[in-house]
Amino acid sequence: MSSPIRTDLEPLIFERSHPGGGVPKAYFPPSDVPNRPVDSLIPPSLLAEKPPLLPDVGELDAVRHFTRLSQMNFSVDTNFYPLGSCTMKYNPKTCDQLSILPGFRWTHPYQPDETVQGILEVLHTTEQALCQVSGMDAISLHPAAGAHGELTALLVIKAYHASRGEKRTKVLIPDSAHGTNPASCTIAGEDTVQLVSNRDGQVDLDDLKSKLGPDVACLMITNPNTLGVFEKNIIKVAEMLHAAGALLYMDGANLNALLGKTRPGDFGVDVLHFNLHKTFAVPHGGGGPGAGPIGVRAHLEPFLPVPRVVKEGRKYRLQREAERPQTIGQLRSFYGSTGALIRAYVYIRSLGPQGLKDIAENAVLNANYLLSRLKGAYDLGYQGRALHEFVLSADRQKAKGARALDIAKRLLELGYYAPTIYFPLIVHEAIMIEPTETESKQTLDEFADAMLKIARDIEEDASRVTAAPRNMPVTRLDEVGAARNPVLRWTPPAAGQAGS
Repeated sequence: MSSPIRTDLEPLIFERSHPGGGVPKAYFPPSDVPNRPVDSLIPPSLLAEKPPLLPDVGELDAVRHFTRLSQMNFSVDTNFYPLGSCTMKYNPKTCDQLSILPGFRWTHPYQPDETVQGILEVLHTTEQALCQVSGMDAISLHPAAGAHGELTALLVIKAYHASRGEKRTKVLIPDSAHGTNPASCTIAGEDTVQLVSNRDGQVDLDDLKSKLGPDVACLMITNPNTLGVFEKNIIKVAEMLHAAGALLYMDGANLNALLGKTRPGDFGVDVLHFNLHKTFAVPHGGGGPGAGPIGVRAHLEPFLPVPRVVKEGRKYRLQREAERPQTIGQLRSFYGSTGALIRAYVYIRSLGPQGLKDIAENAVLNANYLLSRLKGAYDLGYQGRALHEFVLSADRQKAKGARALDIAKRLLELGYYAPTIYFPLIVHEAIMIEPTETESKQTLDEFADAMLKIARDIEEDASRVTAAPRNMPVTRLDEVGAARNPVLRWTPPAAGQAGS
């Protein structure tokens, strides 16, 4: 069996290495620092016995190698990303350019407040804009990503209940929730209790009623939820929670479906996190840097993390822990991912109120257009009109021999990034698709044509799909073997053999 790694496309950098490859050798001038024995600076026990095994390649060879590798990647700049739920969607280059203006790029977080008035004003204005969009009373820009926002929100909720002399340890989470929700609860020291969805894909009110009690801290809900369905009973849900002394937390991963149409604060949400890398076009590839601010109603504002940007007259300053006795403290270094926050600020200001409303309308229009084209060829996870995303089921295709995983790999072969699959867990063979608000009808039609072709191919001969991808840098892997016995580093070859 041939290797799943296509080294014909680009060899490993170690395979490009050869003695003397790292030329020119005299690029750097000789050191003018007095030569001191290494063991006078570092304890001998910490010194390696031999130099590290590094590839011997020149600068041009290294740059070309990594550039060629980058060209093998899918990216939002090169391919359509129909990835459902919270993910990077759109990165306007104007936002990137303005975020690296010298006045932003060369500031230092230890500078005195009076020397960074410009960026403090931007951060404060961003908070105010997010308040207007969400209907919340105060914003913290600290959290570094969506999951970090979840944790921050839970710690604020926990501190609020503690301030009232209450020990509430249970968090209710619907079965359609993001996987990070229960993980955040565990980190916060809370216990999760699952709520079931009704046949419409929404929270079952009877199940919610049966699980409410004096030990419930909050309900974590995503609205629209991960099925792409708006929780139409959300006001009733909020009333039930508040009557029991609990709070309503909203995972804002899908906020782009609501902008300018409704506000979480207006339908009873007490605390909300934003995914700026999704709704407000902040890059979030490769794990960061991200930004997951939280918004709270007034009764939770005293517990927000520090420092807080405050405006006094025409000046701005950072408010520290000594001035905020109920704060949950500092959750990360300095104020937040300011480069990401500036991008969101530029995006919001450039669109304005009508532009933000257009986002929601186009996101819903695009999703329902794709759904209308695909629902005859694939089963639906839940019936009804979708908002910004929808969930198909590949049960019909699985019966013919091809799973959701095979469909995703075939899409890679056709030039599309794979949708989210096998999530949410309550849909068998789930394929979650979100076209986003920024894609053209031409792109949507091309993607729909690809999905319909895959469905026809499975009907005729499933092997056309189950062997995919055949043209990618990595072809069909032994998935179980890759998970249990991953090869994560290159090892030098033995005499007469190739490296691995």
